[in-house]
Amino acid sequence: MRTLRLGLAQINTTVGDLDGNAAKVLEYVVRARELGVDLLSFPEMTITGYPPEDLLLRPQFIRDNLAVLQRVVKGCQGITAVVGFVDRDHDVHNAAAIIHDGRLVDVYHKQFLPNYGVFDENRYFQAGTRCPVYVVAGIGVGANICEDIWYPDDPMRAQAHAGAQVIININGSPYHMGKRRFREHMLATRASDYSVFICYTNQVGGQDELVFDGASMVVSPWGEVLAQAAAFEEELLICDLDVEETFQARLHEPRRRRQRVASGASTSVARVHVSDDPLAEKKPPVKRRLARSTGDDAEVYSALVLGTRDYLLKNGFQKAVIGLSGGIDSSLVAAVAVDAIGRENVVGVAMPSRFSSEGSIKDARELADRLGIQLMTIPIEEPFSAFLDLLSDAFADTEFGVAEENIQSRIRGLIIMALSNKFGWLVLATGNKSEMATGYATLYGDMAGGFAVIKDVPKTLVYRLARYRNGLGPKPVIPESVIEKEPSAELRPDQRDVDTLPAYKTLDSILEAYVEEDKSVDAIAGMGFDEELVKRVMTMVDRNEYKRRQAPPGVKISPRAFGRDRRLPMANRYKGF
Repeated sequence: MRTLRLGLAQINTTVGDLDGNAAKVLEYVVRARELGVDLLSFPEMTITGYPPEDLLLRPQFIRDNLAVLQRVVKGCQGITAVVGFVDRDHDVHNAAAIIHDGRLVDVYHKQFLPNYGVFDENRYFQAGTRCPVYVVAGIGVGANICEDIWYPDDPMRAQAHAGAQVIININGSPYHMGKRRFREHMLATRASDYSVFICYTNQVGGQDELVFDGASMVVSPWGEVLAQAAAFEEELLICDLDVEETFQARLHEPRRRRQRVASGASTSVARVHVSDDPLAEKKPPVKRRLARSTGDDAEVYSALVLGTRDYLLKNGFQKAVIGLSGGIDSSLVAAVAVDAIGRENVVGVAMPSRFSSEGSIKDARELADRLGIQLMTIPIEEPFSAFLDLLSDAFADTEFGVAEENIQSRIRGLIIMALSNKFGWLVLATGNKSEMATGYATLYGDMAGGFAVIKDVPKTLVYRLARYRNGLGPKPVIPESVIEKEPSAELRPDQRDVDTLPAYKTLDSILEAYVEEDKSVDAIAGMGFDEELVKRVMTMVDRNEYKRRQAPPGVKISPRAFGRDRRLPMANRYKGF
């Protein structure tokens, strides 16, 4: 039996921290070498962090990344490694370095450059054309990058047909709900189609609005997941591959012979010799690792925690401040913040007005007590009255309305930003996706902040996540009264969200159809919704694009988030729903 010990280094890199990323690579090299790993793979663009965006337009950034790569190469003694970086070879390439025992053996250039959703790689890179097969410890290995494996074609087809028994695919694949299942199905299909092992190494961590979930895995030629790392955590996943399985799988699929002949006639694949025998002499026994899959709510909550933690820490913030209204949104954000950076680093601020109910004030206090966070109480009645007096002449002969409601919200925004300026705390905004979609939020008021934790989380999912979080510990952290009470902005007497918006269950279904799926009025009405209501919701979404452009960034958890994925003009007269 010929075995190859694979290591998948699922690490959390930071964009632009070239030295820090390199140090992490070398740390994992030492760990893998001690465990007798023959071939160790790292995520896409390991050296630079992913995605570096317009840093790639700076020649010095590319030169510095190449210099750091050379240090990494020298540090990879006694092991073979695949490390992502940015190459410069007549043009700029998203690349993988093939390193063996302290020397750079070859470089692979990514061929399929995604240019949709959150991806913009055609802006920066030239596509590669080579499909090498590397002989590592006498075994044929193909290496490619992220998008390359999503297509049932070259480079993977050419590598497999040229004798690759193992495919190393390095990734920066961001999370959204449902993607993990889709990804596993795709990899199982590719592995069984080409009778190869697929070693899928994904990065983990938050980068601005993106969260990378890791969940790296090894898939057999039969489409079975042999090993899988945890989601949302750094991990070194080790797996021993019996490469005779690829030969056996191909014997059971004789049609592959015809495909290999046809492929060989049309595609020239270089074979690059790396090594005949494993460098590692001792191979301590390792147990097969299969991380337990979790449900959507657990995954989304973990993504929010990781995205919030990394945004704070990677930007140099130690503490966060949150306006606590006693409502469900701010309660969930506070729970996420505590889980992300610790209760001692989270400050809540209650800012009651003449319209704040006793129940909401009590709920904010109880939430702070349960979470164990500091709570500051700063009533806003005096400044609100002062503003009404200041504007009394300008507002003469008008009824109390939205302008007066929003003054309260803007006073709260001013207060919480003042605390941020004074103490260096990052303000976590608390608006959800349903509110952002319909414009049910106040510019320079409750939209003020540095990071909007739940801006991509619909209101109905907010409730599910609150109940999920309450089920994690010995006691619920979000009071049941917060979850059960009717939503209200509490900016006027007896105000309810349903006075302005449809019921959230209805609203979120319409929003998903329009925002996520671009369905027409007729199509959404055909789902059982009133046509005039559908038009009203669509109009609200389109009318409030200008607000969303001014909102802080936040964690992407849906397939189509505002800003990163869905980009519409603010000045837009098209009404052809």
